[in-house]
Amino acid sequence: MERYRTIREEVSAEQTIERSRFIAHACPVATREEAEAFIARIRGEYRDATHNVPAMVIGEKQQIQWASDDGEPQGTSGAPMVQLMVGEGLTNLVIVVTRYFGGIKLGTGGLVRAYTSSARLAIEAAGICRVCDVRQIRVRVDYTFYERIRKKGEDTLTCGEGSFVIDGAEYGEKVTMTLLTQEEYGDQVEKMLINLTAGKGEILESETVQRPVD
Repeated sequence: MERYRTIREEVSAEQTIERSRFIAHACPVATREEAEAFIARIRGEYRDATHNVPAMVIGEKQQIQWASDDGEPQGTSGAPMVQLMVGEGLTNLVIVVTRYFGGIKLGTGGLVRAYTSSARLAIEAAGICRVCDVRQIRVRVDYTFYERIRKKGEDTLTCGEGSFVIDGAEYGEKVTMTLLTQEEYGDQVEKMLINLTAGKGEILESETVQRPVD
């Protein structure tokens, strides 16, 4: 089940408009506290900039929407960035666009376009992913069955019915594997593991977690 859409990773992207330098920093976050910590870090790194304009959207239903113009004319920078994120159906991310003024005023419309396009560059650089409910299964098996299970693993969680990816393995007297599958296929994968190991596989844990799937 899809919970929300967000960006894959922290990135930065840069462009120059009328000699003003715009550096957009974007980061996926889970809470407002994480977003505020990111904003503080970027402001610290670019304390000599003319403006550091922050915007965030947090919550599966985009409940938290906040921005500041950081000295730019009201409504020309932070708010349009929030509108962009909401319009794209994105949440749980924060963007800070840093500006070094180049001496040419852009006007109200120019500022809106500059900040919005800078934020969009960062989103495109980060890539968009879906965060879904995923079944995480930890199973302990003899080495005899490890290779059989490994060969059945897929590269992504978006393959097909009953497919899974291997998210890790611990090697001891037996192998403890962590498998991920789409929530609706969880029971099916567990039965497959039992059959594949002739009932000798020991399922240690099976729980629903939220993970990016593409």
